[in-house]
Amino acid sequence: MPERLLQAEVMDDPGLDAVEHETALAGLARLNALSRAAAILRPDLEALARSLSRPVRLLDVACGSGDVPISLARRFHARGIEIELTACDISARALGIAQARASAHGVALRTIVLDIIHSQPPERFDVVTCSLFLHHLDPAAAVCTLRHMADAAQSLLLVSDLRRTRVGLGLAWAASRATTRSRVVRVDAIRSVRAAWSMQELRALADQAALAGASVRPAWPQRMLLRWRRS
Repeated sequence: MPERLLQAEVMDDPGLDAVEHETALAGLARLNALSRAAAILRPDLEALARSLSRPVRLLDVACGSGDVPISLARRFHARGIEIELTACDISARALGIAQARASAHGVALRTIVLDIIHSQPPERFDVVTCSLFLHHLDPAAAVCTLRHMADAAQSLLLVSDLRRTRVGLGLAWAASRATTRSRVVRVDAIRSVRAAWSMQELRALADQAALAGASVRPAWPQRMLLRWRRS
């Protein structure tokens, strides 16, 4: 792949029409379901949950419509594992959509409006998760975000994102057209892959954020997972 190309995504425009924004979030939720975005996080979360004798306190950062953490909560509830779910995002509109989605699925969700780049979460959690957000950021903002998330994680930090590959670019183009008619999703899917980090770049960001012992591994399809456990 060429060098990383960070462009403003349409979804990040605060002036985006509310209906178009909601349509785009629904399209992204379908993309996440197709790519099994929640499954990337599931094994580490389940291992942590099994080690505790109480519900897992989980914070999902930059949650968007909340489809990933809600999917996790529903899956774990069906298996007898309870999660106390909190989600944060800079967009109050997105959090409102996440709250409605959670209610529709019978999932208890607490929401926090938070700019994770510039502010730490107001409390600590057993695990902090973040999906498909880090590629929106420049290096300095990405490092700040990793530090703030790690500070809030009592046990575990899990960050999943796209990988910048030619295969990933092709998959993003095809999947965005197969799952939604949203022009926002179709534009942003391509921009997201072009702005994504490589695995080596993500490891370097983790080092800069002082996440000693962090690992980065590939995940299907053309994704990667950064895992850091507090020692």
